[in-house]
Amino acid sequence: MEHQSCGHDVIIQDIKQNIIPDTDLYLMVDLFKVLSDPTRIKILYAISKHEICVNDIAHILDMTQSAVSHQLKNLKQASLIKSRREGQTIYYRLSDDHVHLIFNQALDHIQEFK
Repeated sequence: MEHQSCGHDVIIQDIKQNIIPDTDLYLMVDLFKVLSDPTRIKILYAISKHEICVNDIAHILDMTQSAVSHQLKNLKQASLIKSRREGQTIYYRLSDDHVHLIFNQALDHIQEFK
């Protein structure tokens, strides 16, 4: 397919040579899909504030423990959260500072345009 350039050939070549590889692109798409659910955003918010267990998350969101566990599974599969066991209780936290940064920057971004 033939395209007409605006005369920015160096810029175009740089972008084309360094464009995100398809494998990374699809991983990013999957990440944004996981983040597109309001319940999962609420759970991430709670977890971003404190390491917390399923029962407490269910209480905060007025949901069943089963429903929360299902959402936690999705977040864990996307590597957004980690867990640790203490006796019979499993506690959840954000997996790393990148998740905290993504979450807070998204929140800052939408609040900037209110």
